[in-house]
Amino acid sequence: MVTYAYPPPKLSPATSTAASSFLRTIILFLIAGAAVASREFAVVRFESIIHEFDPWFNFRATKVLAKDGFYEFWNWFDPTAWYPLGRVVGGTLYPGLMVTSGLIWKALQTINIPVDIREVCVQLAPAFSGLTAFATYLFAKEVGKDGSREGTGLWAALFIGIAPGYISRSVAGSYDNEAIAIFILMMTFYLWIRAVKQGSALWGGVTALFYFYMVAAWGGYAFITNMLPLHVFVLILMGRYSSRLYVAYSSFYAIGTLASMQVPFVGFLPLLTSEHMSSLGVFGLLQIVAFVSLVQSHVPPKQFKVLLNGFIAFGLTVAVAGLLFMTKSGKIAPWTGRFYSLWDTGYARIHLPLVSSVSEHQPTAWPSFFFDLQMLIYLFPAGVYMCFRELRDEHVFVIIYAVLASYFAGVMVRLMLTLTPVVCVAAAVAVSSIYETYLDPVEPDRVTPIDESTLGSDSLDAPASPTPGGTPSKKSKKAAAAAAAAVEATGSGATLAPTPTPAAAPRAKKAKATGAGKFVPGIYGLDTRLAPVLTFTMLLLIFVLHCTWVTSTAYSSPSVVLASRNQDGSQAIIDDFREAYYWLRQNTKEDAKIMSWWDYGYQIAGFADRTTLVDNNTWNNTHIAMVGKTMSVREEVAYPILRKHDVDYVLIIFGGLLGFSGDDLNKFLWMVRISEGIWPEEVNEQKFFTSRGEYKVDGDATETMKNSLMYKMSYYRFAELYGGGPAQDRVRQQTIPNLSPTLDTLDEAFTSENWIVRIYEVKKEDILGRDHKAANLFSGGKRKKRTKTAKKAACNMAVGMVSILICDLPYQFYGLKAISLAVFLLNLVLFLVFCIAFIARLTIWRGVWTSMITHPVQSFYIGTFPMGLSTLGDMVVLAVVPAFPNAAGLINFAWALFWIQGGLAFLVATYVPYVM
Repeated sequence: MVTYAYPPPKLSPATSTAASSFLRTIILFLIAGAAVASREFAVVRFESIIHEFDPWFNFRATKVLAKDGFYEFWNWFDPTAWYPLGRVVGGTLYPGLMVTSGLIWKALQTINIPVDIREVCVQLAPAFSGLTAFATYLFAKEVGKDGSREGTGLWAALFIGIAPGYISRSVAGSYDNEAIAIFILMMTFYLWIRAVKQGSALWGGVTALFYFYMVAAWGGYAFITNMLPLHVFVLILMGRYSSRLYVAYSSFYAIGTLASMQVPFVGFLPLLTSEHMSSLGVFGLLQIVAFVSLVQSHVPPKQFKVLLNGFIAFGLTVAVAGLLFMTKSGKIAPWTGRFYSLWDTGYARIHLPLVSSVSEHQPTAWPSFFFDLQMLIYLFPAGVYMCFRELRDEHVFVIIYAVLASYFAGVMVRLMLTLTPVVCVAAAVAVSSIYETYLDPVEPDRVTPIDESTLGSDSLDAPASPTPGGTPSKKSKKAAAAAAAAVEATGSGATLAPTPTPAAAPRAKKAKATGAGKFVPGIYGLDTRLAPVLTFTMLLLIFVLHCTWVTSTAYSSPSVVLASRNQDGSQAIIDDFREAYYWLRQNTKEDAKIMSWWDYGYQIAGFADRTTLVDNNTWNNTHIAMVGKTMSVREEVAYPILRKHDVDYVLIIFGGLLGFSGDDLNKFLWMVRISEGIWPEEVNEQKFFTSRGEYKVDGDATETMKNSLMYKMSYYRFAELYGGGPAQDRVRQQTIPNLSPTLDTLDEAFTSENWIVRIYEVKKEDILGRDHKAANLFSGGKRKKRTKTAKKAACNMAVGMVSILICDLPYQFYGLKAISLAVFLLNLVLFLVFCIAFIARLTIWRGVWTSMITHPVQSFYIGTFPMGLSTLGDMVVLAVVPAFPNAAGLINFAWALFWIQGGLAFLVATYVPYVM
């Protein structure tokens, strides 16, 4: 007779099935609604706006698609990006996100719902989060245990719907590729599992179509490209090859590869890059395994063994030789630096400082795992362990996914996004098993006769005790069999009650005497069920509260609009970014060129609609290094670079007044490192640190730091805010000198309300040819301080002309020729001294020549060298040759000087204007 801990509902099987389907549908809709609602905090608290940086380019591209059509979008060349290079947008982006939004917007317009394309972009990520919950439900249902598949799917859908690890990239306004990528990822994995189970080419083809969608939407498609072949490879090694596996992968690879090559940004990469070789190699291996299986079925075992050994040796030799040849010949591209950075966390810092400078490319801190996953992080191993217990083909896939995603999430913060789905699925397996076990009302049956030999056993799983001769006794064998039967009766997931010990023997004997049956381990009573159920329910409620708190506080603030708290606790909105971008849009010419660090390029183009030199695409490392160099060098060195690139305004972010830690001074060392990689002679990171290795911006800062353009623009007029008192940088917690830096080549054009955004206008060349420092001094009523170069040129040429004038005066008297010779000798000495000093200067300071030759004023003084040399040549002809008529070599020397100074004059006249 079946006994129950509590009376189950009395429903017919048909009614129970219908009620379960109805409740499951309602729960899925509620989970989708919760997923969407939890991502709307940003819209409710702020407004409907695009967040972060990359989404602004995606939004701008989507507007082009909606306005001009797909053909114009596909062939779009953007001359306002990466000035003066421009960008071929259609061939350098993944268009899946834009096309998805464009199709949704077009469908809404077709049914007469007038919605702006911006609202579609803002709400796309929350909408797809609901679809992701459904896709995760389908995937987890395939992974779950028999009898609890639906429960596993629902728990996984709930977890992925509200987990902060996924919400961080899918809140309203987060219009990035990841907004749709995780849905495609989980749908592709679900279809793959179905294809492997069914062995259907149809399922494999549908998997390939979703893989094509993934390739068109996100660069992370390489994760799928390597995950699926790895799953196939492991199954082959486990001896689980089957025709189902062959059909599933072959259909997927053939269709998926051809489809992915239709994306212009991808093209022939699936056949030419190392990242795609694993999928190609496994495809070839699968064909070999299928061929070997066919041969085995037609050849005797002995002959088959000989053929197999020879075939393996030949195949490995050909495969390795072919791979080496293709790699060495350049047909197959080697692994990229981004790939190496996944295995060596220090590689990017040394070889790819641009990649390492991105905050989301840094290794993940341990608290981040708990912050983004909370209790799921310790349910995760339990779920993976339960997959090991059954180890079906889909469980092997989950285990591989868990291992790879855990590693990659540890080396890069951004890849926490790919870890979250498998954590949710594994945690759902564990939680559903717990609830299935403790909510089952059926109690263990007590009809098995009692075996007295088991009364003293201490453990149900203890091995049968051997007899003195080493052979287990019959009683111990019978006890072990009874214990195994009891375990099987309670179910694989049940938590067993303690095994009877000698203290429980009287109770067991009493049960035998009354005919009640043996004491079977199991879960008895309602209280033993309520305790774990209530405990886990409380933990899950805390998980929901944690997810809500993290979402509302950490992941729902748009980067362009900041928020803080006033002293009375009310919210204070800091809108400096939009204020500055609006100023650019209203107060600058439409063709104005804006220089800023690459972080802000997309926002400037999206908000202000102005031309930028670099942006978040980061495809040209040298161009970005040029911007970093401009910020790192002295103002007089930076000015020619600014003018060469037609820069009209320079925009920087400064958080020293308000305490905004994401400013450019905190990113400044990355600018130095990136530019040092291209120009190590002109930019040296060590010069920005003090002798004690400290990064200082106060009075102890190095001269290189204080003279850098970034330092000057950041702290220009900063001390004035403190009325002569000590100026405090609230980000770096350092006191800034009261003497404010001066700017000669830039004018402050705009500073936002809280000094977060500062914009400087680049001055044009002085109409009188003066350098800007001298012009500023003159405008301020101060006398111009002559430069050393001007003194040298004026002195040398003046002395030479005086010697010529004295020698060639029409009114000669006795001794005048001797005076002219003396002045000539003085001019010769000065010329030699100045030449030696100039050569020594160029030798000691290697970058001076480049700075001087490109300077709009200093470069003109290079022409004084041949002019000074010409005065020496004239005096040789006018005075020296007549004074020494017997020296025949003087005539040849004078001719040589003439041709030398003529050649130098020609070079200066042609080279200097070209460089300028």
